[in-house]
Amino acid sequence: MINPEHYTYRHFWSEEDQQFVCLCAEFPGLSWLADTPDAALRGMLAMISEVTADMTASGEPIPVPIAHKQFSGKFAVRIPPESHRKLAMEAAEQNISLNRLVSMKLA
Repeated sequence: MINPEHYTYRHFWSEEDQQFVCLCAEFPGLSWLADTPDAALRGMLAMISEVTADMTASGEPIPVPIAHKQFSGKFAVRIPPESHRKLAMEAAEQNISLNRLVSMKLA
């Protein structure tokens, strides 16, 4: 069983709800509302524990926490040819590779 604390959580204030909202990246359909950030996280952790237990009992695959995944550092991005040309010219003007320019822009 996966430890629910290994999933990726974030919380923020919802002006509409007048409460803190906690979300889990690996379970995008779930959220928890509470009066404090800590309470929102505790509620979400409890719900994720229940959900993963139910998924295990029913034989459903449980999402792997992002923290457990290995990343190569490579991914392909498709952009319009005009954007590709502009980026290539900018990289050439800075005397750096296109890869380095895009990496700097993403950082």
